[in-house]
Amino acid sequence: MRRDPGTPRLLRRLNDRAALELLIGDGPLTRAELGERTGLSKVTAGQLLVRLEERGLVEVTGERAGGRGPHAALYAVVPSCAYVAGLEVLPDSLKVGVADITGRTVVEITLNPSDGRDPVEAVHAAVRRACEAAGISMSRLRSFVIGTRGVVDPVSGDVRWSYDLPDWHVGVLASLRETLGASVTIENDVNLVALAEHKYGAAAGHDDFVVIWAGVGQGLGVMLGGRLHRGITGGAGEIGWLPVPGEPLPADVSQPQSGSFQRLVGHDALRGLAERRGLTGNTVADLVRGGDEGYLDEVAMRLAVGAAAVTVVLDPGLIVLSGDVGRAGGARLAAKVQEAVARVCPSRPTVVTTGVAGNPVLRGALVAALEQAREQVFSDTV
Repeated sequence: MRRDPGTPRLLRRLNDRAALELLIGDGPLTRAELGERTGLSKVTAGQLLVRLEERGLVEVTGERAGGRGPHAALYAVVPSCAYVAGLEVLPDSLKVGVADITGRTVVEITLNPSDGRDPVEAVHAAVRRACEAAGISMSRLRSFVIGTRGVVDPVSGDVRWSYDLPDWHVGVLASLRETLGASVTIENDVNLVALAEHKYGAAAGHDDFVVIWAGVGQGLGVMLGGRLHRGITGGAGEIGWLPVPGEPLPADVSQPQSGSFQRLVGHDALRGLAERRGLTGNTVADLVRGGDEGYLDEVAMRLAVGAAAVTVVLDPGLIVLSGDVGRAGGARLAAKVQEAVARVCPSRPTVVTTGVAGNPVLRGALVAALEQAREQVFSDTV
C-alpha cells in the first residue's frame, strides 16, 4: 500500500512508523524499494534509514544485485530491539510465549502453577523462566498480554469474575503492573483466539466474523469492523449462558454452575450423547474426530443452536469453529453446522474450522502484545 509522505518533525515520526511496519511485513527492502512504497524520495528514505539505524531499530542484512553499479543494501528491522510476552492462564497450567518485535516466537513453555503461589507470583516466575529459556533479560520485554477465562472489565482491565480462576480477581492487574511494568493487559481468552484467527487463520481478510469456542467451556469471540466487541461490561461472548429451551436455566449465576448452552454442548453432554450411541473414545475430541455421521449430525445441530442465535443478532458472515471440539470435527463438522444454520436462519453465514496452528490463545496474546509494543517502539524514533 502506498503511503503519503509527511513533512517536518511530527510527520517524520509517522514516516518512521510506516517504514518500520513495511520492513516488518515485506522486508528486507532496499532504500529505493522503501522509498517507492512510502512515497518518499530516495534521499529522504536514506535519511530515515540512517536515523533508524542510529536508534538500533534497523540493520543491513545483505545486498541485492541490480544492473550496473554497486549492489543495493538490504535493510530489516533488528529482531532483538524489543520482545513481548503472551500468556494463557488455565486452572492447572500456565503457558508463556516470548516473541521478538518481528513476531517470531523464540520460546514457549508450560508450567504448573499449583504450588500455592498467588497469580502475580506465578506469572512473574513463569515469565522469568521463559526469558531464561530464551536467553534474554526480562527488561527487554516491552508488553505482556495475559489470556484468561471469564469476564474482563473493559474499563478497569481486571478480571471481573471467573469460576475457573477464583484467585484472579479485582486488584490482580494493578499488582502485575507493579511487578512487571505498566504494559500488562488481561484479555478474555476467546477474544485472543479471534485476534489469532484474524491475523493468521481462517478469518484473515475478514473484519466481521465470530469465533465459537467449543470445548470444556463454550465461548464466543466477536470482531466487528476489524475490532473486538467486548460489550459494556466485558461480557459479550459468554455464549455458554445462552438460554436453550429444554435445558435447565441457572438458578443463581453468582454461584459456579453451567448455563443452558453449556449443558447442551459441553464435554459432559457430548460424552453422554456418544455413550447413548455406543461410541467410545479416550477424549471428547476423539469421539468427535472418529464419530459416525449420526453422532456428528447431532453435535452439529447442538452447536447450530448457538451459531444461529449469533447469526440472527449479528449477521457476521463468517463463523469459525475452534476449541478441541471444533478442531477435531474439522471441515466435516463445520459443513454440517453451516447446513443446520442455513435451515433456520434467513442469513446464511459461512462456517469453517480454525486455521490457527498451535495454541490459538497464546498466538492471539502475542498478536495483541506485538501491536502494543510496536506502538511504543516505533512511535518514539525522533
